[in-house]
Amino acid sequence: MGYLFTSESVSEGHPDKVADQISDAVLDKIIAFDPDAKVACETLVTTGQTIIAGEIKTKTYVDVQQIAREVINRIGYTKSEYMFDGNSCGVLSAIHEQSPDINRGVVREDPMEQGAGDQGMMFGYACNETDNYMPLSLELSHVLLYELAQIRKEGQEMTYLRPDSKSQVTIEYGEDNKPARIHTIVISTQHDEFVKATTPTPEAQLEADAQMVDQIRWDIINILLPRVKRQLPERVQALFDENLILHVNPTGKFVIGGPHGDTGLTGRKIIVDTYGGKGAHGGGAFSGKDPSKVDRSAAYAARHIAKNMVAAGIADEILIQISYAIGIARPVGVFVNTYGTAKVNLSDAAIAEKITSIFDLRPKAIEERLKLRNPIYQETASYGHMGRTPRIVKKVFTSNYWPTVEKEVELFTWEKLDYIEKIKEAFL
Repeated sequence: MGYLFTSESVSEGHPDKVADQISDAVLDKIIAFDPDAKVACETLVTTGQTIIAGEIKTKTYVDVQQIAREVINRIGYTKSEYMFDGNSCGVLSAIHEQSPDINRGVVREDPMEQGAGDQGMMFGYACNETDNYMPLSLELSHVLLYELAQIRKEGQEMTYLRPDSKSQVTIEYGEDNKPARIHTIVISTQHDEFVKATTPTPEAQLEADAQMVDQIRWDIINILLPRVKRQLPERVQALFDENLILHVNPTGKFVIGGPHGDTGLTGRKIIVDTYGGKGAHGGGAFSGKDPSKVDRSAAYAARHIAKNMVAAGIADEILIQISYAIGIARPVGVFVNTYGTAKVNLSDAAIAEKITSIFDLRPKAIEERLKLRNPIYQETASYGHMGRTPRIVKKVFTSNYWPTVEKEVELFTWEKLDYIEKIKEAFL
């Protein structure tokens, strides 16, 4: 008997993602000028206000107010009618220095023996149901919202769009655990009040609201979905059929949104950031944290391992857990679950043991292998940290206090398939 599985995504204009992007923009600018900085930056956004707090140990200085305003404007909150815009919102900084009790557990005379920045368990997951080894339900959820944002920024179609939006995709699986069809898509998008009530009565307002929903639904079907389908492999396009259930703005109206409609906090969309509910999650958020925090770096390392393992043909699906004790360099445990899909004659415990011989999982080794001491984090803070395309970009960081930094950096290094041959050599 088949089953249904659902994942969701949120756009760059969702309040929690606004907060994530501000936190990672602060992190990027600090690391650009001080690669060894220790950063834990948290952001709260609400009506007309941005509050930035956290613990930072650094030799540089950055203007967090300017950074926050640039991010908010870039996302698209540029109008006062949104009740939150980059040029006029208040920005409060409540940042202080990292606790010396934590710092003493991280810094070591031998950098390779750098201790983990905290205790905890981190998970990596990969499966072979998509080309980037991500769950199909989450991949489609991300693509829908990314393309909707591109339409909004182009400004030629669906000109009523505002920055806040959410998606949800339900996949129907067959008895073979393979995607059989796309069962349900939910799109909720913030919009202008582009149809006005003809008279000041509740009935007239409901009629105007219904006209707006009808127009948005038509545009989703005839503009957004065709653009999305063109980007998908033929085997995924074939999963769309006439029985697809589509819900568009199910509440009937979505004018009030963004930080005015819902307070946003850094680190509150950890399932959107990772695997859409597939596999597992250790509970630690990513954005605003430098790579000494294993919440982030070890989660990236676990994804890197899982993706390369599946790509190497060791299993069709794999979950990897890495756990740490604060101040201790080597993980206290590595766990593997192949869900019975392993293609090698080894137990999951034996697979875990081999992984530890291939990959150095000390925090400093992870930092160096994945090039994490670079300003690469702004791009991770919307549309998922996993399943993205590795690429090299040039970044320029300016300051009123320090010489301009121009740097070529590699994004999403944990998505590279660069360990396949080493894995095959060890396993096959």
